[in-house]
Amino acid sequence: METKSKTKTLMKLFLSTLYISFFTFGGGFVIITFMKKKFVDELNWISEDEMLDLTALAQSSPGAIAVNAAVLVGWRVAGFAGMLTAVIGTILPPMLILTIISFFYSAFVSNIYAALLLKGMQAGVAAVILDVVCDLGSNIMKMHRFYYIIIMLAAFIAVFFFEINVIYIILAAALFGIVLEILQHTRRKQI
Repeated sequence: METKSKTKTLMKLFLSTLYISFFTFGGGFVIITFMKKKFVDELNWISEDEMLDLTALAQSSPGAIAVNAAVLVGWRVAGFAGMLTAVIGTILPPMLILTIISFFYSAFVSNIYAALLLKGMQAGVAAVILDVVCDLGSNIMKMHRFYYIIIMLAAFIAVFFFEINVIYIILAAALFGIVLEILQHTRRKQI
């Protein structure tokens, strides 16, 4: 019975990541939105706080955000088998699409309709990314932790107004998180 349940979970995980990856255009942040809707809101496999943590880890790790997120979500849902399942489901659609496009590349490059289609998709992707920012930002606001809000605003100002490289912002936020955890751990030990 246990094996049947795990197989069913792995199949659902594979089909979910395959579907999400197949219909997601625009990069990692877009896929994160769909993963949140599927795994947090619909299936309740992951909490919102965990999804925020997984998103932060996926973004700060080297490699594609979509694959990193699939690794973390798959591991969280079903361990090593879940990780492999989620990664395969996530990388299969782009591999198939890129293989097809590579065969017909010259036709795509010179086709005005393909260019217009891609321009239209850019606008849709921007809207989805804005949705992710608003959704995750509102979750941080709900936590009522002043320092998280300050970090979020400082990161936005650093990128938008001062054009500071995102890598430095991620490293600074990670350093802040480490220092904060050490301080909280020390405070707990004293109590």
